[in-house]
Amino acid sequence: MNSELRTPNSELRREQFLRLHLAHNTIALLPLQQLTEVLTIPIGQIVPIPHMRAWVIGVYNWRGEILWMVDLGHLVGLTPWYQQTSSASAHQAVVLRVYSNNTSSTKVKIKMLGLVVNRVEDIEWCNSDSIQSPPSSTVTAELVPFLRGYWVKANGEVLTVLDGEAIMRAMPSHEH
Repeated sequence: MNSELRTPNSELRREQFLRLHLAHNTIALLPLQQLTEVLTIPIGQIVPIPHMRAWVIGVYNWRGEILWMVDLGHLVGLTPWYQQTSSASAHQAVVLRVYSNNTSSTKVKIKMLGLVVNRVEDIEWCNSDSIQSPPSSTVTAELVPFLRGYWVKANGEVLTVLDGEAIMRAMPSHEH
């Protein structure tokens, strides 16, 4: 029997990720099952809230709900969106959805957070087993808490794989 054939178990570990540009030359992946929608938000539609962390852009009215909006690149240690040269008339954002179990009840709480990114690209299929730990010398301290690992594609391209739950945990508790 040919050992190159895929076993059913290896198929189960394939995941879909949304490919995002965080800055000019930084591409990241977020698990598709943690995302609910891609948004295009006109500049000026996000309302700034004073006295927040620098990476919290503000709030946005999304489907009649208040959605906190975060500059994902700034959160992980890259240049903030407002310092990037851009002629864009709108923000590109994705809505992160994380389920959390409350230990005192059986109710599952859904938390939502808007992540502003430089550009949303396409969907990548990746075998979870091929996500590797990065060499510690290549990782900034700001990125470490949000990093699930790196995926090196067959063409040599290295993609940063982020953890949506870790991003959600970074938000102060009253902001989500």
